Amino acid sequence: MTRHGMLHGKTALVTGASRGIGRAIAQRFAAEGATVIVTARQAGESDEDPGTLRETVALISRQGGNAIALPVDLDDPTQCAGLIPRAVKAAGGFDILVNNAGSAEYSSIEAMPLDMFDRTVAHYLRVPFILSKAAIPVMRERGAGWILNLGSVTALAPVRPYHEFERSGGATAYAAVKAAVNRFTEGLAAELQADNIAVNSVAPSTAIRTPGSERFIPDGYPVEPVEYLVETALALCSVPARQRTGSIAHSLHFPLAAGLDVFGLDGTGKLPPPVVPPWAHPGLGRSDLHEG
Repeated sequence: MTRHGMLHGKTALVTGASRGIGRAIAQRFAAEGATVIVTARQAGESDEDPGTLRETVALISRQGGNAIALPVDLDDPTQCAGLIPRAVKAAGGFDILVNNAGSAEYSSIEAMPLDMFDRTVAHYLRVPFILSKAAIPVMRERGAGWILNLGSVTALAPVRPYHEFERSGGATAYAAVKAAVNRFTEGLAAELQADNIAVNSVAPSTAIRTPGSERFIPDGYPVEPVEYLVETALALCSVPARQRTGSIAHSLHFPLAAGLDVFGLDGTGKLPPPVVPPWAHPGLGRSDLHEG
């Protein structure tokens, strides 16, 4: 089933993999030969339970891949701290960590409750810090590794004159944390390059409709297929740190800049080259081929 087996013999841990972008990344990595450890809150009672780990594992298995489900609530400090040891025990170690999990909450700063702000910081910065910190010795022992953080185009400064979304969309706190994720990515890349551990970030260039994001995307708003982001994620997790680390990559811009072929989530069915729409943020694309 695999196209090139780019991840043959590798093991990847993907958080938030019961649906959406996390599930899509897990599918694509499994299609390239990786054993995928998938985590999320919802384990599911059957393979048909939508939005659950059992459904994800069944989907990957039907496509000929190998997946291991580890239910975890990353909001629980004990479960969060125990995830990396559980993953090592379940698979004997892992090579790739994808920090994808999170639940976005939008509100103006004036109206935002402190607990909502704290959850935003925890989901998108604190948890990736905890998991990355624990994963580093695991990867160092294996002689190489990849950490991939999920970013956001909202991390870029608002375009002027301000759009309606910036004035009333309530994304300021979320965007600020995603900007911190980019800086965390770049700094950790510098710390770990000598250990042959690559650290990169990938984000949608525009918007991707998922079960988690659809409540923020108006009906009829143009969205991009998830496959472009997933192919970018694969490229960032399949070359050594000396070749590429510290990249802040975007789903449409990176494949264009790198001349990357984009395939379906099962590794087959080549998609057309991405087209960057005129409404994409004008600041995108400047760092998409930053080399390590």
